[in-house]
Amino acid sequence: MLKDTKICFIGSGAMATAMIAGLSKKKLIDPQNITASDPYPAQLEKLSTRYKVNTTHDNLEAIKDKDIIVLSIKPQNLSIVGGEMQGNIPPDSLILSIIAGSPIRNISRKLHHYRVVRVMPNTPARVGKGMSVWTSTEDVSETQRKYTKTILAALGEEIFVEHEDYLDMATALSGTGPAYVFMFMEAMIDAGVHMGFSRRISEQLVYQTIEGSVAFARDSGRHPAELRNMVTSPGGTTADAVYQLDKGGFRTVLSKAIWAAYQKSRALGGLNNNG
Repeated sequence: MLKDTKICFIGSGAMATAMIAGLSKKKLIDPQNITASDPYPAQLEKLSTRYKVNTTHDNLEAIKDKDIIVLSIKPQNLSIVGGEMQGNIPPDSLILSIIAGSPIRNISRKLHHYRVVRVMPNTPARVGKGMSVWTSTEDVSETQRKYTKTILAALGEEIFVEHEDYLDMATALSGTGPAYVFMFMEAMIDAGVHMGFSRRISEQLVYQTIEGSVAFARDSGRHPAELRNMVTSPGGTTADAVYQLDKGGFRTVLSKAIWAAYQKSRALGGLNNNG
């Protein structure tokens, strides 16, 4: 479906790199039909060397004749980049925005373009295990929606939502989520080293434990609380560990962190005053 599609990335940081890596791994789009634009030469050199994509410092050169334009810049740069691109976007091009917290109305207004899909992906897309939540304007054609679905499915799992409000929720839960998981992993690994394991062995134990737990949870179809109860014997080691987590406010702190990320996402889009 996407064989002859031309796509560019305006801003080629971590998330754009993850998407390029996912597309390359699945061989959905010919590397010669992918263009990455970024102000940092070292980043462009890395992308060119590793993925054989075209690179440029010129955003207007990048978007020329492109079917899909991925906006992967920082929210604070939208005004400058949008002003630069305004009036130069091919009329039938699809704008696929992964800018955190930027509502579709802001993107359309800055670009004077209304074929817009807004996506909240996450970095596991780099290994085909991403989670993307997306929505689109009515101006986006059915074919363009299929393109979007195909691209995002190549990066992992995707969910289409009718209401854009869900994108801010997804930003806090799945978009920022890998950071929570990595921090949890880091704490577990450090605890293992503190007990006496080498860092290498501690990492192996933690990585496999988390990967196996996720696979087991999905396969079982049971609620996580039920799975936790299965491994928590009365008076046992797990019971003592869970008691300390609850005593330390583990659930509350995590919930507050996700809520803070949600509020920040809304603040970036100008939807509240609680940023």
